[in-house]
Amino acid sequence: MENEAVASLLASALGDPFTTWSLGSFGAVASFLRDPEEVAMPLADARLGFVTARGAIALDPAALLRPVAYETGFAFGWNHALALCLPRDACAMGRRSVVTELGPDCDAAGIAHRDHILFDLGLNLLAVDACIRTGDPVLIDLLRSRTGREIFNPDNTIAAALVAAGPHRVFLTRIGRIEVFTPIRADPNSGSVGPRTHILPHILRLGRTHPATAPIPSGWVPCGTIHPPHPCRDGAGGRISFQRARHEAFQALLARWGDPDLLAAKHAAIRGEAVVGRYARSARRAAEAQEAYLRGES
Repeated sequence: MENEAVASLLASALGDPFTTWSLGSFGAVASFLRDPEEVAMPLADARLGFVTARGAIALDPAALLRPVAYETGFAFGWNHALALCLPRDACAMGRRSVVTELGPDCDAAGIAHRDHILFDLGLNLLAVDACIRTGDPVLIDLLRSRTGREIFNPDNTIAAALVAAGPHRVFLTRIGRIEVFTPIRADPNSGSVGPRTHILPHILRLGRTHPATAPIPSGWVPCGTIHPPHPCRDGAGGRISFQRARHEAFQALLARWGDPDLLAAKHAAIRGEAVVGRYARSARRAAEAQEAYLRGES
């Protein structure tokens, strides 16, 4: 029954073009989203997902997958998300620490890409393999000449070459993959909204699987995240008028997939009661911001 509920959750989220998906780790993330009018072709196999002209998502959820819905409040608003978690002992990927050739990408979302060559960038992350895929013989030769080296080693110039070439990025986890076909952005904040990847060495050095603000249960690791449409922001983060239906939709997800203790803390805060604990205080701030919108004060 629980597996059916998770599958229904994933299918519903995939059906909403205003929902953003991400797979990865803290400091290395691939995101997938599509425009409402964008052509999205179903996959040719049993996996859940789509292929568009800009990227792809292919989900093969593990039986142990646990969605964790949460909100984080801050001074003037809140964020919400559904983390897709696996037990720590069931989430590990390759943990390679150097650039490594993996061979043809036989599991590519698009059949046309399955003879292209996959290279692990060697970020040595627990729950994700961050990879490059290309069919360009020149780039393949260049990547092969750099295998066995750390990607951020000062004598390894491959990073600049990858930005210039803009090959596909493929992020692999135990619950599925995201593929990004768009050019690599030298400035992660530039360009239009769409599938993208972020690899931020200064954050990777922290060695965390997720931000400290995310209330992930002990012993669990988020492999990815569903970002349902926000009541007050568009896909680019711009402010919009409060959308009550979006708010109520996430409150239903929070009631089904959230931490009962944090949900109780949120309701206590709405009643004006004191709450204790870092995550409970964050839930209180989210509740306060939401109550202001619900009263029409923001």
